[in-house]
Amino acid sequence: MNTRPIVDPPLILVIGNGDLATRLLDMLVADVRTRRVVLAGRNRAALELRANLSRFAAKNLGITTSIKVAEIDLENVDRTAETLAELCPDIVFMGASKQSWRVITELPKEVFTKLDEAQLGPWLPMHLTLNHLLMQAVRSSGITTKVVNAAYPDAVGPVLNAVGLAPDIGIGNVANIVPALTYSAAAAAGLAPQEVVVRVIGHHWFSHYAPRFGEASEDTFHLDATTLDGRLIDARSEEILESLTGPFRRLGGVAGQLLTAASAKLVVTAIAADTHDLVHAPAPGGLPGGYPVRVGRDGHVLDLPDGMTLDQAQKINQNGQLADGIEYIDPTDGAVTFAENQMAVMADMLGYSRRTMQLEESADCAAELAAKYAEFAARHR
Repeated sequence: MNTRPIVDPPLILVIGNGDLATRLLDMLVADVRTRRVVLAGRNRAALELRANLSRFAAKNLGITTSIKVAEIDLENVDRTAETLAELCPDIVFMGASKQSWRVITELPKEVFTKLDEAQLGPWLPMHLTLNHLLMQAVRSSGITTKVVNAAYPDAVGPVLNAVGLAPDIGIGNVANIVPALTYSAAAAAGLAPQEVVVRVIGHHWFSHYAPRFGEASEDTFHLDATTLDGRLIDARSEEILESLTGPFRRLGGVAGQLLTAASAKLVVTAIAADTHDLVHAPAPGGLPGGYPVRVGRDGHVLDLPDGMTLDQAQKINQNGQLADGIEYIDPTDGAVTFAENQMAVMADMLGYSRRTMQLEESADCAAELAAKYAEFAARHR
């Protein structure tokens, strides 16, 4: 096993040169606890340009740092494993997908709105495929590291957990809705936001649906708001959710990735600085959906609302998983059964339909889905 003591600050490998990964990069290098970063991807020239942009922006803020770059092609598992062994990062942030969730937002609004009814579940192959390859490389490399996944972790985590390859924890999704819920609960109680602690159980579907419609099915989330000393705040969940489309409405889409990057920074910093802070994260230890957790270098500990068991929390997230278009994930082999209603939208609009998918079929499904979507998008330009 290729191990070494974690130094301060630890080495963070950011995989991906897209919008989310580079927003996170800017945040990491501006903090002394997280500024040892390697930016990795397939195009070294593009990586160097983006690394210099972050480095020079940090300099304008009075921070001098160096950002290294590394070429990584996740589809070459052996070479990726060699690079991981050479770098020996303490933390790996996975920010790469076959196709970002936000690509479909570029469609005409009415077309996007209809396609969005399929939810994210049917698009799972786009996010699972590269994660599967990365985690094989991590295992092959022999390094000890913490892998933080940004690509649909709510579903990717439990699929890969079935074969012992789950990333350690995810980011975003449930974490993205917590700030607004905190402000809303504080307003309802007549308190300052910093005087309120919110604990939320919820799948990606909940974090996607509730801010847009100000509501969600009761069986798809749990919201617990307390004061700092643990006293429950008397505020109805329905009223709190309604405010997300009122005074606490925010920008979404690509602009909203600022919030996702901030949630990623919170998780990565908790690991890097060993804070054991309360954060919200999807798929801790490969669990389905999102949870409140305390995170440090040695891992995470669930911090569930009082009176809630892990089984109850998982059931809530499995309900959200179904609403997101995934009926079942087999815990023995990671095989996925997709929900009929959501997949029917994909079949009707894209001509793509898969009722079930084995883990080893993910790459082929991703290729088929990419081709079908490219044809569809070309017709709607």
